[in-house]
Amino acid sequence: MLPLLRPLSDARPPEGPRGLTVLGSTGSIGRQTLEIAALFPDRVRVRALAAGKDWEGLASQARLFQPDFVVIADPAGFEPLKEALAGTDVRVACGAEAVEEAAVLEETDVVAAAIVGAAGVGPTLRAVEAGKTVALSNKEALVVAGALVERAARLSGAVVVPVDSEHSAIFQCLVGEELTGVERLVLTASGGPFRTRAGDTFDAITPEEALAHPNWSMGAKVTVDSATLMNKGLEVIEARWLFGLGPERISVVVHPQSIVHSLVQFVDGSSKAQLGMPDMRVPIQYALSYPARWPAPHPRIDWATTARLDFEAPDRARFPCLDLAYDALARGGTAPAVLNAANEVAVARFLRREVGFCDIPRLIEAALRAVDGNGEEGLDLAALQAADAHARRVAEGVTPRVLL
Repeated sequence: MLPLLRPLSDARPPEGPRGLTVLGSTGSIGRQTLEIAALFPDRVRVRALAAGKDWEGLASQARLFQPDFVVIADPAGFEPLKEALAGTDVRVACGAEAVEEAAVLEETDVVAAAIVGAAGVGPTLRAVEAGKTVALSNKEALVVAGALVERAARLSGAVVVPVDSEHSAIFQCLVGEELTGVERLVLTASGGPFRTRAGDTFDAITPEEALAHPNWSMGAKVTVDSATLMNKGLEVIEARWLFGLGPERISVVVHPQSIVHSLVQFVDGSSKAQLGMPDMRVPIQYALSYPARWPAPHPRIDWATTARLDFEAPDRARFPCLDLAYDALARGGTAPAVLNAANEVAVARFLRREVGFCDIPRLIEAALRAVDGNGEEGLDLAALQAADAHARRVAEGVTPRVLL
């Protein structure tokens, strides 16, 4: 079990501006990544952009940043995108293979892997295989294919720098430290919008309520994951691959203020924490600037008015998704891929009002029951994709509340 992250001294920044590819450029993280690029035009040169369906947003970004290459995954957006960028020097392509081409573009030094969901696994893996520095916010790449990403990084020498605020915090706390001195990683969770809500009212939760996160501004899927605590379960699996520690050494604590982004507890009894305002631009920028820190006008904590920092254990009875993630990690093999796929389907069905909030973990559990965790040996992308597809069929076919 080797960590993906290498010591700070191993990283060497490129000379001149860093060539940047943003996969998922029109999503929440992608847009904020480009905000950082705009702050540092002398340090970051946008080389390629890839988006799913929002060809208009992609065209606007392309006109602003003038990349060499843009890709729209949805073929329906290809012709209008090409027409919108007629007369520019931007090369336009479409489809999944073109997204992977953007991930390995020779002129790119850093690939911001910001595609949401399992769709981002293949392109992220290609970037790692190509030896790029990967600014990783697509947690599914490690949840679904952590063993494959680890193997590819070991062979190519790729550097994987986390963008999730929690993993970025742990990464920053480990600078200058040896992993042998680490006793435990502690991921903090805001608790989401239902931290204090009575469990017997969860069946009445609406998508609008689940999308009203108290601290963070994120995409719909990630926001619902925060409400169910599945986001924290996925982050536990991600941390296992990033830092090379078993699940028994990775714990979760609820911290409603979202000021302490995560902690590292060491074998001598001391702990380190990384603190900051709940602003995703800070970890995004660190992933782009690593191993340097660039001055930026992001909000600062006012310590004179920060009255308290609270912590509490997560309520696993009201939020069973957390234990489902730990169980999938313990089973290994294709189980994490099944967990992720079933969760994507369950969240989408909840947002379409086809199932209730409490059905989300039930659909995931139904999919996991059909899986044999077969270990990482011999696992390949085809097996993971097959497990993903099977899990989606199971989760789509479950009738609401049949598992009560």
